[in-house]
Amino acid sequence: MMQVKYNCFKNKVAIVTGAGGGMGLAIAVQLLQQGAHVGMIDVKDEPELAADVRQNATYFQIDLTHDDAVGRSIDQMYAKYGRMDYVANVAGVLLFGKDVSMVDIDLDLWDQVMAINLKSMVHTVRHSVPLMKKSGGGAMVHFSTIQALRGDARPQDAYMCSKAAVLSLSKSVAMQFARDNIRSNVILPGITDTPLQERFREDPGLKDAFGEAVPLGWVAAPEHMANAALFLLSDAAGYITGIDLPVDGGLLLKY
Repeated sequence: MMQVKYNCFKNKVAIVTGAGGGMGLAIAVQLLQQGAHVGMIDVKDEPELAADVRQNATYFQIDLTHDDAVGRSIDQMYAKYGRMDYVANVAGVLLFGKDVSMVDIDLDLWDQVMAINLKSMVHTVRHSVPLMKKSGGGAMVHFSTIQALRGDARPQDAYMCSKAAVLSLSKSVAMQFARDNIRSNVILPGITDTPLQERFREDPGLKDAFGEAVPLGWVAAPEHMANAALFLLSDAAGYITGIDLPVDGGLLLKY
């Protein structure tokens, strides 16, 4: 898959959540390949990285719902490198079979999904913004979903509501800190083959069936989302803030 080479990431500092796999890992790897120092945050075990990028990666195996732990990790990256430039908020949870209609959902589960999918982003933003100001500005990209823009006959209400709130959070960040040269945008992925989609491993034919529903005819890979994220973080998107970018193979055209 072709990747665009940017000149703006070398020796810059990024935080990527959900970096233990899937989209977060793909974003972290691309940033590392382009010369950034990346703080990778996830509750999962540290993934293996190629030798040519491993030296610029710092892995924090922490729970993103714990504000103090997030703050310590971000502060450690700033103390080590003297700047903070980028945040990619990718971490999220989708609990098939448990996340159901708000009429039926266990409310403790609702709170858990909200904490992971939304409040964790508040934690990264509140600790990164002051350091970005000291660094002369920065850029953030937050991950939502195209499901935040529509209803679903098989609802996953906690997931969809938490991801819809990400759109508002990003716009608030974009407006509040625009004059500090801090940009904030959202990516809304369509159907993507990530570890969250365990059902694709259980039923290989299901992935093909989902791909047939997409106008482009196939399911995205995490690298497609990483390509979009790096563009929005890069100087090439320097006049773009407060937008919501669907990366869905045209799926929203059908609904």
